[in-house]
Amino acid sequence: MIHMTKASDIFDADSREKIRLAVIEAEKTTGGEIVPVAATASGRYDRAEDIFGFVVSLVGLSAAWLVCARLPEEGNWAVNSMATQLPLWAALLILLVLFSIGAALASRFPALRLPFITRTEMNAEVERAAAAAFHNFRAHGTASRVGVLIYVSLYERTARVIADDSVADKVAPEAWAEVVALITDGMAKGSPVEGMTSAITRCAVALSGPFPRLDGDVDELSNELRIVD
Repeated sequence: MIHMTKASDIFDADSREKIRLAVIEAEKTTGGEIVPVAATASGRYDRAEDIFGFVVSLVGLSAAWLVCARLPEEGNWAVNSMATQLPLWAALLILLVLFSIGAALASRFPALRLPFITRTEMNAEVERAAAAAFHNFRAHGTASRVGVLIYVSLYERTARVIADDSVADKVAPEAWAEVVALITDGMAKGSPVEGMTSAITRCAVALSGPFPRLDGDVDELSNELRIVD
């Protein structure tokens, strides 16, 4: 089993520098602020951990029941033809211990809880985390109100773009869909940095028309890739 890959592992110091330079270059053509963010995961998914623990406990209890089962006596055709010598207290203890172990394993090895997380739940967590990042990294608070957040969540394998209302009014949603497609294509091909830098460049193209860079424009936000491990 493999531990969850951290965003800081995917985007090392050299990768982050390439992305920083891409943001600087992109913002030469627009007054907008482009804020790239890479998150290890967007949600905790505690419910999925509990479900995995419950499944482990049921499988363990079933195995213990079979081990302790005894065949019916010869000539006995009772409906309950197979009894067990497993006492109730032992069954309850097995459930409790194995549930705790299963939940702990799912917490330590996130791949174990994936089968118990729906895509709808993942999308909701990504939307929530991206919106939080949009505010936490001040993409909404620029003087010109032209902030755009590019958000990548590794565990969910999902990317999102969030823009200020003034940007959303002047840039078609199709442009942001292209930005997302560049990121996801880069991630799928094992080239996350190329995907991110291409997305940043495409973002600048979308912004430069309605929001060109003007004399006196100030770079208000850091150009660094924000890492959320």
